[in-house]
Amino acid sequence: MDTVNAPRDFWLTCGHHLLDRGPDGRLVLTDEFLKAYLARPELLPPPQACDAEREIHAKLLHDPRQAVAASQITAIADLDARENWQFALAWRDHLLREPTLESAYLTIVRNKLSFPPLFLDQLVQLILRNVLEGCGDPFVLRAAELFFRAQQLSVVEGVLFARDAELASSNAPTPLTALLGLGSTQDSVVLSEGNAPAYWDRSDAFDLTLDLTAGRRGLSALAQVATLWIRHLLGVTVSIEAITELRNVNFTWYVGLDSQATRIGDALWRGEEVNEATRRLVVGLFLLTFPERAPVLNGARHAPTYLIAAMSPGMTLRMKPQNLITGLPLGLPRRDPN
Repeated sequence: MDTVNAPRDFWLTCGHHLLDRGPDGRLVLTDEFLKAYLARPELLPPPQACDAEREIHAKLLHDPRQAVAASQITAIADLDARENWQFALAWRDHLLREPTLESAYLTIVRNKLSFPPLFLDQLVQLILRNVLEGCGDPFVLRAAELFFRAQQLSVVEGVLFARDAELASSNAPTPLTALLGLGSTQDSVVLSEGNAPAYWDRSDAFDLTLDLTAGRRGLSALAQVATLWIRHLLGVTVSIEAITELRNVNFTWYVGLDSQATRIGDALWRGEEVNEATRRLVVGLFLLTFPERAPVLNGARHAPTYLIAAMSPGMTLRMKPQNLITGLPLGLPRRDPN
């Protein structure tokens, strides 16, 4: 069965429908989107909230772009609420300073700005929702979830499964299922050709398991997501191919797609021998090819560029899509491409 269907809306809860799009197709902040943040549990004043917190919330509901003085924040009695508002307003102010959400993201990753990981994950999801507008392939959409949601991996009869880590932790396996290696796929549905159309109705549940076994659809879909991500944010159309092995190659340039992968790549680049236990942590290997006229740095122009994804010893995969922005051998201008 062909899994490519007529595209439908997906990831409805991320709030993409509250944003505008500029002439270049990038996401533009709106008052409606900012007001949606005010409905988050962390910012919604509880019944016992002080008058200062209630006043800030009410004013921002009326005008979510108005300035909030530091003295107004320090007047909040509850320390946790005060901290939540400090984080939220710093995030809002950053988004307001940038012309698009894409440029806001690029500024964060290029300048290593510090914001709560939850905010960054939400921003990645929104940008991906824009990137994948019109996509009709549920495998690509499920693979894109790896960019902003941690995955718990497991191996069952030689097959590598990725399940949403948050859901996996809320449904911990029994000792027997853990012993049998079935904990991460028990009571979950593995995305397949047959059930792929169901993705559209359950995309916000993040409850479909993805097969990431080498040579299968999942890693190819992940490569496609990375290709679209780079093209949208950097303006460079690359080719990314999932490969099965990394032996006897000229390991000149690489990008680790997560912390563990970066450590493995560093060891390979130094010419160190990587033992079998470490090799088993590798989830995916990819060969990236630049177009002829891409502004590739001289030291990498005629050498292959590899991408590596790896899981932790605890079999968790937490991707860092920012590495695809800051780690490629590109001599791009600091401004965003048009």
